[in-house]
Amino acid sequence: MESNKQDVTAPLVFAVTVATIGSFQYGYNTGVINAPEMIIKDFLNYTLEEKLENPPNEVLLTSLWSLSVAIFSVGGMIGSFSVGLFVNRFGRRNSMLLVNLLAVAGGCLMGFAKIAESVEMLILGRLVIGLFCGLCTGFVPMYIGEVSPTALRGAFGTLNQLGIVIGILVAQIFGLKFILGTDDLWPVLLGFTILPAVLQSIALPFCPESPRFMLINRKEEESAKKILQQLWGTQDVAQDIQEMKEESARMAQEKQVTVLELFRVRSYQQPIMISIMLQLSQQLSGINAVFYYSTGIFEDAGVREPIYATIGAGVVNTIFTVVSVFLVEKAGRRTLHIIGLGGMACCSILMTVALLLKASSGCNPGLFLNAAT
Repeated sequence: MESNKQDVTAPLVFAVTVATIGSFQYGYNTGVINAPEMIIKDFLNYTLEEKLENPPNEVLLTSLWSLSVAIFSVGGMIGSFSVGLFVNRFGRRNSMLLVNLLAVAGGCLMGFAKIAESVEMLILGRLVIGLFCGLCTGFVPMYIGEVSPTALRGAFGTLNQLGIVIGILVAQIFGLKFILGTDDLWPVLLGFTILPAVLQSIALPFCPESPRFMLINRKEEESAKKILQQLWGTQDVAQDIQEMKEESARMAQEKQVTVLELFRVRSYQQPIMISIMLQLSQQLSGINAVFYYSTGIFEDAGVREPIYATIGAGVVNTIFTVVSVFLVEKAGRRTLHIIGLGGMACCSILMTVALLLKASSGCNPGLFLNAAT
């Protein structure tokens, strides 16, 4: 299309970069709980000893630790279901700005949990920050897709995932003992999420609202035109505005489909099954276990410095995310997905065998686990 030039303007880069801070937040809060696992378990043990008559047993400590990790995903699910309520009422940019209050609240709860000697504050903070991250998973790619020219939409879309893996890697590095992974500084490690939230809140007012939201939801065509002209560096956006109008008109005429109809109507069955299988293959591939529990897994396997093995996994994850940006258009989505799942399957089998060998014979599988990651 003539109006969709591939020029990358400064306002466009600024808007996309600021939005990607939300992706960074999601990645950071996914990986931050991993490195200080033993330190936080000690905090749980100490706090419960002060409150309970009898010292807590290992089952209780493990359960509370698992709850602290898993509650993040519960908040994420609730947040992801609430994306539509925010974006259609407040807009894409304003929604990102508004929910930063959750990031600040969650960061404060986690950051002050040790001072207050409150296990409840830690768990509640993880729930709130999970709610925030679940909302960000909807806001960020939506905003990036709607402000980017069609020719650049695929390239800019990969920045969402890149922000996530960089966030995971930064969390792992900050979790090192000589940075923030200590008995005294782990609350700062968890509360660090406040800083990106404040930074994004300061920068977002300088970013334009989504032109699609201004045109379709607010019916402000002139404002939408000005935003497109500013972001794309071109005055000829009439065709893009017309395409948005036509798409909106088609969506208004289409029948609203219920969840049950997605499974009952034959024409919807294949797309819905593909979507479900893609999500299941991603979530059940084993990568979540790596980034939530890898430090403990490596330690149990006999790795001397498990945090460095965890960081190594994060570095590999980041490198191949960058590589995928250049390969996705050449190799194709399906091919790359199958290769990735095949690699995960091989590595999962290798790690399982290594841990079983250790359990049965007492050998050290650290070398095998390092190779698998």
